[in-house]
Amino acid sequence: MNLNQNNETNYQNRKRQFGGTVIDTSLQNAHGKIPYGMTNDYMFRAVLQSNNKVLRGLICSLLHLTEKEVFSVEITNPIILGESVESKEVRLDINVLLNNRTMINLEMQVTNQLNWQNRSVVYLCRSYDSLNHGQDYDEANSVIHIGFLDYTLFRNRPEFYASYKLINVKNYQKYSDNITLNVVDLTRIDLATEEDKIYHIDGWAKLLKATTWEEVNMLAAKDENMKEAAKSIFVYNTEEQIRKMCRDREEYYQDLRNYERAVADRDLSIASYQKAISDRDRSIASYEKVILEKDAQIQQLLAEKEKLKAQK
Repeated sequence: MNLNQNNETNYQNRKRQFGGTVIDTSLQNAHGKIPYGMTNDYMFRAVLQSNNKVLRGLICSLLHLTEKEVFSVEITNPIILGESVESKEVRLDINVLLNNRTMINLEMQVTNQLNWQNRSVVYLCRSYDSLNHGQDYDEANSVIHIGFLDYTLFRNRPEFYASYKLINVKNYQKYSDNITLNVVDLTRIDLATEEDKIYHIDGWAKLLKATTWEEVNMLAAKDENMKEAAKSIFVYNTEEQIRKMCRDREEYYQDLRNYERAVADRDLSIASYQKAISDRDRSIASYEKVILEKDAQIQQLLAEKEKLKAQK
């Protein structure tokens, strides 16, 4: 049994420990704020790693696939859930092998570190460059990077679910289907298209963003895979070790947000200081212009005075 199967087995054991009916009843009766939802990247990892049905459902939705088109979904970088990590900066992105052919990287990102474009491209290229010596290039797996962002990547062109490929910039001819970058903007679910809604991508986004049990139960009632996700969220919010890991991640991102605010405040102070200097320089330049004009007038008057003296 591999680590991924072991995590799923442990989750099923937890469900049996709590009792499936007990979980359903307790979840339905739960109300108020969720301690740790799925925008917490550790909870995101825990739910998707432990529950293959949820992982399959999410991927089918995002890639517009039917259940029949998916015969295997395997996480290739599983972690031991609940085990302490050495650093809060550990990457919790999920690498998935779909149908033994397509590599998918799933990542939850709640803070804008201003490096997403380069970062996602680097991750994508690392996944794609996976051929062993002697393998033919045609054997390269296609790769898809899917980022769930809790901020808008391109503020001048917001989009709920965007997909980027290698294309000709003049005639838009597709160069290759092997490399794809998808971005889900969790802050702009209002921009979901009819196609997004047909495949329930907006529903998944709402579940990922949900902050109350009432929201979770409403979404779970509409979709069986989301119901499974809701159960997983509920179970893991009752486990102290998982909660501790989620709390550590919250503290890490809070530190990042505090740092970002400090940087923003510093930049604002610098901008204010630079404006003050610029205003002062403009004032000095204006005064200097007035002085030069006055000097010119004085010189003109003196010249006229000398001219009058000469005439006498």
